[in-house]
Amino acid sequence: MAKHSTSILNADSMGFIKRYLDNVSAVGHEVKGQRIWLNYVKPYIEHSFSDTYGTAVGVINPKASYKVVIEAHADEIAWYVKYITDDGFIYVCKNGMSDHQIAPSMRVHLHTKSKGIVQGVFGWPAIHTRIEKEQPIPDPSKLWIDVGAKSKQEVYDLGIRVGTICTYADSFEIMNNDYWTARAFDNRIGGVIIAEVARLLTNSNAKLPFGLYLVNSVQEEVGMFGAGMIVESIEPDLAICTDVTHDTNTPMMNKNMDGDVSCGKGPVLNIAPSVHTKLFDFIEEVAVKHKIPYQLEVTSNETGTDTDAFAYGNCGVPSALISLPLRYMHTSVETICKSDVEQTIQLIYEVILALSPATNYHYF
Repeated sequence: MAKHSTSILNADSMGFIKRYLDNVSAVGHEVKGQRIWLNYVKPYIEHSFSDTYGTAVGVINPKASYKVVIEAHADEIAWYVKYITDDGFIYVCKNGMSDHQIAPSMRVHLHTKSKGIVQGVFGWPAIHTRIEKEQPIPDPSKLWIDVGAKSKQEVYDLGIRVGTICTYADSFEIMNNDYWTARAFDNRIGGVIIAEVARLLTNSNAKLPFGLYLVNSVQEEVGMFGAGMIVESIEPDLAICTDVTHDTNTPMMNKNMDGDVSCGKGPVLNIAPSVHTKLFDFIEEVAVKHKIPYQLEVTSNETGTDTDAFAYGNCGVPSALISLPLRYMHTSVETICKSDVEQTIQLIYEVILALSPATNYHYF
């Protein structure tokens, strides 16, 4: 497949992205999003399955003994209802690493089992009432949601209870100059990327000498638990994981600490102890061969992604991490560049075509 001069993503791709990104997929509640994802990849796979906690897997060439994983995580950060006051105000706690400092005045959706989505807002004292007083600093213990209820019973009548999931109301939007924004690119955009790789493989009639497992894991945001479970059941021979990483060229970022990564300059190849050196070198060679722009990032310890779970699971799996530059991680306006998405799809596609089960990834 030649290097694309036109867009890799088509109208169906964009429709899928909109449906998938706008759907709630909070940690522990990924199932609706997983159904959307599986429904989209179904024409491009031969077999699918899921595990008990909802990690979804699509397989190409399932009878092959050698198994290659390309992986993303499906969960997004959110909030849980923690406590409801007698006056009908709702206090919350984090589900994943939600940024409590951005919460005041945000619109939220409360996802109830019996009444569907209930609209709410994170309340906050008006600036007029804070003048010449101690300025309140947002922290989880001070944050409350207002759903327009006057009592605890009214909150219950709306279907809201302790444990109800709350997400920001922001949706996928296309901004100017090839940029996209959404509340949860981290890391459902990875699910899009691996799905599009499967589509390209099918459309090009690729015949793979191994089984390719598209893995959309759950519960990464609270400890990479989904990846830790599925690696034991698949027992892969090799894994290529996707995630997002910080664009360090926006204001208030520290390149000395976080490196030099920017949206619009291509996928990011991570260097870390859990990233297998031979596999990294191979991926970099593929990028150079196909003239796909890429960036480098170093992580001195853990990558903090599902890569670590695959690398250190199943007695050790040669693993690599290909990341997408992202601005404003764990906010409601996460921002990415479309060209980076397409170049990441192309890179993984070319890597899959070039992989061989005959390659020995042992050092000795």
